[in-house]
Amino acid sequence: MAVIRASDERRGLERAAYYSLLAFAASLQLSIAAAGVLLTVTGALWVAVIVANRERIEVPYMFWPLAAYAGATLVAAAFSVDPRTSIIDCKQLLLFSIVPIAYRLARGRRALTVVDIVITIGAVSAVWGIVQFGIFKFDHLGRRPQGALGQYMTYSGQLMLVACTATARILFRKNDRIWASLVMPALIVALVATLTRSAWIGACAGIGLLFLMRDLRFVALLPVVAALVLGFGPTQLTDRLYSSFRLDKLRHDSATMQAGVQSNQDRVFMLQSGLRIIRDHPMTGVGPDVVREVYPQYRQPGAVNQLNPHLHNVPFQIAAERGLPALAIWLWFVFVLLRDFITMRKTTAIPSLATAALASVVAMLAAGMFEYNFGDSEFLMLFLVIVTLPYAADRGTSASAPAPSAPPPSAATLTTT
Repeated sequence: MAVIRASDERRGLERAAYYSLLAFAASLQLSIAAAGVLLTVTGALWVAVIVANRERIEVPYMFWPLAAYAGATLVAAAFSVDPRTSIIDCKQLLLFSIVPIAYRLARGRRALTVVDIVITIGAVSAVWGIVQFGIFKFDHLGRRPQGALGQYMTYSGQLMLVACTATARILFRKNDRIWASLVMPALIVALVATLTRSAWIGACAGIGLLFLMRDLRFVALLPVVAALVLGFGPTQLTDRLYSSFRLDKLRHDSATMQAGVQSNQDRVFMLQSGLRIIRDHPMTGVGPDVVREVYPQYRQPGAVNQLNPHLHNVPFQIAAERGLPALAIWLWFVFVLLRDFITMRKTTAIPSLATAALASVVAMLAAGMFEYNFGDSEFLMLFLVIVTLPYAADRGTSASAPAPSAPPPSAATLTTT
């Protein structure tokens, strides 16, 4: 009787941890505060499951470069120009725990349920963004759709990831495609309405890659969509798009066009400033979250903004903040993800997850050339969930089993004490 009771308690603990993970996945696009609380609760339940079942902590191989990146970040914080600020910023490293948590709790087909929740909440968020744009006049650069998050850059970045995930579900699943197909137009319209060019570029790169993998003929849809936007889109959208390709301003340009060109110019100056920072601090950078403090010293004479919180470029920001070794480790992390997902899309039982993750990585990289998205906590949490799910799905272990089976070749293990 005691054995049966203990087994029931373990199953109950497993269910509680899994439902907590689902709640966390649902909160990512709604509230950073709720996501933080639910991640803490899910982490505590995950530890309880590991201890109760006497399991080993298992992680996919891609976690190791991520852990090495965390180590390089701590070293950079120790040698920071402002150690206190950098050490406080290192709390973001706790988000990396999402990888082992999701890897354990979203095994097998549970991963598909997590994706269903991500797409569903993304659809709700997209509808709210469209309402903000069309009814509440969040339709200019000073006031853009931001969903429930309060920040348009974060909102657009998450919409970009959800759009890639939904497209992968449509193109690479034989069933369960209706819902993703229904919400896809709302996701695209909301993303366009944010007027965020970096997210547009990332979405085009990620979705374009999915089209290439599925059928080369699908790529022809991209210029058709672009033509529709140019032909029928509101002036502020078309001006924003045209401004992406210009560095000069003309007197007759609209305010939206001038603001876009000005932003382009400032990004060039930011990269020049970043090169100077990297040259002066090549090994450990100036420290996490300290670029904003030293930027006035490195600001180019023609730069538009007096202050910038970051360099609007992921590789430059990492190198300036944490040094060239940290950038090399981050590139190792990205390489492992790309390699694994390219392989897994041909071997996995659920290719839509691997292709969604692959498209999300490509989208993050493309958008990250113009925005420091990897440093955005809300974006990073959703990104880590999406890229962990293919590994978790491939484990295929029964959720009710008291202990996991042997890990696949792509996994590594740690022994709990």
